[in-house]
Amino acid sequence: MPVRVLVVDDQAVVRAGFAAIVDAEPDLTVVGQAGDGAAAVAVAAERDPDVVLMDIRMPGLDGLSATRLLTGLGDRPRVLVLTTFDLDEYVYEALRSGASGFLLKDARAEDLLTAIRVVAAGDGMLAPTVTRRLIQAFAAGAPAPGTSVVLDKLTPREREVLTLIAAGLSNAEIAERLGVATGTVKTHVNALLTKLDARDRVQATIIAYDLGLVRARN
Repeated sequence: MPVRVLVVDDQAVVRAGFAAIVDAEPDLTVVGQAGDGAAAVAVAAERDPDVVLMDIRMPGLDGLSATRLLTGLGDRPRVLVLTTFDLDEYVYEALRSGASGFLLKDARAEDLLTAIRVVAAGDGMLAPTVTRRLIQAFAAGAPAPGTSVVLDKLTPREREVLTLIAAGLSNAEIAERLGVATGTVKTHVNALLTKLDARDRVQATIIAYDLGLVRARN
C-alpha cells in the first residue's frame, strides 16, 4: 500500500510542486493538501495520512503549532518539516514539537522522497547541515537537570550507540565503528529508544544533546 502524504504550504504553487514530485512515485500518494495549520489538522483527521509535509511560516495556525497537535495524536501521522528558513530556533522547536524530520525546501527531489520514506518507516531524518549545527550548538551546553538519572537507564554500550546516533551515523556506520553486526546495533537502538521514551532517532538525538552526552564524549 502506498505511503499516504499530506502536503501543507501556504503557497499553492509550492504545494502543487511537492504534490507532483510525490505522486510521480509508485509507492507514494498525495491524499490531500492544505494551506495553513488549521486546515492541515482538519484534513489529516479526514484523510489519515502517514506523513505530513509541513511548512513552518503560514497564516493563522503556524506549522509548529500544527505539528504539536498532529504528533499529539499518537504514532500517526509523522511530520516532516520543510522550510526555506534555515534558522536554529525553527529547527529546535520543530523537533521538540514532535517532528520526525527537518529539510530545507531547496533539497533535491530525491532527498525529499528518501526523507518521506524514512519517516514513514518510523525513523527520523535531518538534513546534514541541520545535524552539524545541532551538534555545534549543544556540544558547548551544560547537561540538563536529571541527567544522571536518565543515563543510568542505559547500558554503557547503549550510551555509546546514542552518542553515535547524535553524531549523525547510520546503523551500518555505527556497526562498522563498533565492530558488531548491524542487527546488534538495531537491538541497541530499539532498547535505548524504549528506555528514553523516544519515538525515533531524531527524538533520541535531541535527548542526547539535552543531556550533554555529546559534549561529554567530545
